Amino acid sequence: MNVLRVSKWTIAAFVLPCLLLYVCLVFVPILVSMYSGLLDWNGIGESRFIGLDNFKKLLFDDPVFWPSVKRTLMFAVFSMLEIPVALFVAILLNRFIKKPNFLVSSYFLPVILSVVIIGQLWKTIYNPASMGGMLNQLLEALHLNDWTRAWLTDPDVAMYSLYFVALWQYLGYHTLIQFTGIQNIPTDVIEAAKIDGAEGLKADWHITFPMNIPIFKISIVLAFIGSLQAFDMIMVMTGGGPAHATDVISTHMYNMSFLSMKYGYGSSIAAFLVVLCLTATVIINFLFSRLERKYT
Repeated sequence: MNVLRVSKWTIAAFVLPCLLLYVCLVFVPILVSMYSGLLDWNGIGESRFIGLDNFKKLLFDDPVFWPSVKRTLMFAVFSMLEIPVALFVAILLNRFIKKPNFLVSSYFLPVILSVVIIGQLWKTIYNPASMGGMLNQLLEALHLNDWTRAWLTDPDVAMYSLYFVALWQYLGYHTLIQFTGIQNIPTDVIEAAKIDGAEGLKADWHITFPMNIPIFKISIVLAFIGSLQAFDMIMVMTGGGPAHATDVISTHMYNMSFLSMKYGYGSSIAAFLVVLCLTATVIINFLFSRLERKYT
């Protein structure tokens, strides 16, 4: 009740500094980036206003852009596929392990490691067998020589190799999120379900998943938006190569802005990425709001 009596001006006084900081660090750079997308500018010298020419070139004349969008969306889809796996692992840990905190922490370890360390680790694993690559050596030891590949230099498999690394790195992160959600399900609900005969997979389908939908949505949003912004791991492992085979939107933006010195054009790519992230968030929230209404 005391909280309700606090005046709106007092609340605004406390919220305003953080709000201003958020606007300055998030919204202002987005607006500046969108404006820069209307310029012909190398990022250093004088700029020239060219209107929507950068966006027209982006959408209709850039041979690298749309393939990079496709790879980015595939990256996002693959990242979301690990969420059901993470939920399944969390259910197993909660049900069969008496003290699962150590295992959950172990799964979370790759998230703590630097992306540079992870990138270098997996580059070593993916190396050819002649260079000490563990994966190819293992396949040769199992007499699966036909399965060996130049994992990071073969355009047909390089992107899938990166997908797997991302799944490995963030599985523990989403497992922790799902595990926390499961632990917060009231025990009386679970006990009532057991009395009604709902155990095992039946209880998971009718109790665990419906009550964990808000947490599931958080993981989906984080995985999808994080994948759309994927950059660091790709730059460490492939740099967007070979022959743009692993270029995604963010790496293409970086290459245009800082390597080709087309800062205005790179800003138009950044503006497209912002719109894509916002659109994806709205769609995911809409779909999950309908799903939540169905189960409530």
